[in-house]
Parts: sequence; structure tokens; C-alpha cells
Amino acid sequence: MRNEDWLADTESSYDTVAASYAELVRGALDGHAYLKSALSLFADQVKACGGGLVADVGCGPGDVAARLDALGLDVLGIDLSPRMIDIARKCHPSLRFEVSSMTDMQFADGALAGVLAWQSLIHVPDEAVPAVFSRFHDAVRPGGRLQLLFHAGEDSWLKTEGYGGHPMNVRVYRRQPDQVATLLGDGGFEVQAQTILDPGGEAPQAILSAQRLP
Repeated sequence: MRNEDWLADTESSYDTVAASYAELVRGALDGHAYLKSALSLFADQVKACGGGLVADVGCGPGDVAARLDALGLDVLGIDLSPRMIDIARKCHPSLRFEVSSMTDMQFADGALAGVLAWQSLIHVPDEAVPAVFSRFHDAVRPGGRLQLLFHAGEDSWLKTEGYGGHPMNVRVYRRQPDQVATLLGDGGFEVQAQTILDPGGEAPQAILSAQRLP
């Protein structure tokens, strides 16, 4: 699949479901102790490495960015979907949000203290992941932090409907944490922790915490 094809499909799909998605996930973090702990860990790690601007990549309606802000981080939310960014700006008017793709982030080299990418890689084809990690590496300063949350597994499927029954056209990828860790290592990051959420369930998720190497 060409780069512009999956990006265009992802943008269009999430523009279509943006309002329903935002309603569905509103307050969802409140019932997830491990996810809240992961965000607190990320915030503590960013502060420990000197603080600075962090990017919430694939920020959706901005709820996670708002939690990072509440944890004391200077955060910028970016998302491919203009409609998602409109909702994020409306719901969190004191925060900054921009329309941007993780494949073409407009940050100077080393401009970020950290990148948070929660469920942002799930529509990225395998062949495009190394380039995304290269973008993250260039944007994050040496010693800066990276945290990923993604579907754990080995399969993929075409999602044609979701979030209120609206039509979508995106492929969803599950990946093994060790596979992602290897790609991060190849891309100049040191993975320091892996956590599997709901390992015996139908939809396990993985959290990887990493630091950019010098």
C-alpha cells in the first residue's frame, strides 16, 4: 500500500467517526489504573531528564494530552484528523493541538523531551514503522523519553465500521512487543520496560517505555 493511501484512509475514517469516538472515550482513563500509572511514569521520566516539550502523537480528542498537562508536562497534541483536532481544541481550549502526521512531524532535531504514542501505530503498515521511529528519534533529544501503547498480537484486519456504526476503511495491526522493541533498538532507542495489559484476554495491549540513546 502506498504511503499516501493509508494516510488518506486513516484521516478520512477518523474525520468520519471523530464525534462518536470522542464521546466513547471521554472519561475512559478513569477506570484504567495501569494506564494512568503509565502516564504518571512517563511524566516523571520526562521531568527527570530535564523536562521540556512533549508530543502526544495521535492525540485524538485530547483527553490524554490534558492528563499529561495535569501531570505538569508542557504538551502539544498532534493528529492526522482535522476533525479530531477541532474537537480537542474545543474540549481543551487551554492546550495546543495541531494537524500533523507522525510520518512528517515538523519538529527541529532534538526539540522534544518526549513522545507519547498511544494506539497511534495501529494503522501504520509494517513497512512504514521504521520510518516513523526514525521521525521520533530525530525529534526527541538524546536521553528523552518515548512511550508506546499498541495492540499486542500477530494478526491484522480491515476495519470497515466503528465508533457509532460509522464507516471506516483502515487496517488494524497487532504486533508482538519484542518485535517493536527490536525496531526501536534499530532506530536508536533503548527499551527499558515492557508491560502487557490483559494478557489472557481478547484484546491485550502492550506498553513500551524507551529512552533515546545519545
